[in-house]
Amino acid sequence: MPEIAKFVNHGSASITPAIAKRVLKHLPQWRLEFTQIDAPRYPHLVDQLEFLADALEDSLEGEYADLPYFAVAGAVFALIYAHKKIGIIPDSVLDLGRADDSSVVRVVLMQHEAAFTLYAAAHGLRWSHISVAP
Repeated sequence: MPEIAKFVNHGSASITPAIAKRVLKHLPQWRLEFTQIDAPRYPHLVDQLEFLADALEDSLEGEYADLPYFAVAGAVFALIYAHKKIGIIPDSVLDLGRADDSSVVRVVLMQHEAAFTLYAAAHGLRWSHISVAP
C-alpha cells in the first residue's frame, strides 16, 4: 500500500464522532477558506473539498444516513488536513504546497469511491465531475 494511503488510513482511524462534530462546527469558515485555494496544478481540489464537506455535513446532520462511518472519518481527516497550513508539504511552498492536500483528498475519494458515488447520485451530482484526478 502506498505510504500516503497508510498515512490517510492511520489518520482516519483516529477520527471519533466527537472530532467529526467539532469539524462540522468549523465547516462554514473552512468552506470560505477552501474557496481561496489557488492551486492551478490541482484544479479539482476545491470542488473535491466542497464535495467532502457536503457529504460530511449531510451525514452528520441526518440528511444522508447511508454514508459509512469509514467514509465519514476519511472525509473529516481530509478536511482537517487541507485546513492545516503545515503538512507533509507546507502550503507556502510555491507550486507544490497543495500536492499533499490533493493526495490526501484523492486517497479518501478513491478508497470510498463506491459510497461517495452513491452519495453523489442521491444528490444529483455527477461523480465524474468530482473526479479523483489531481
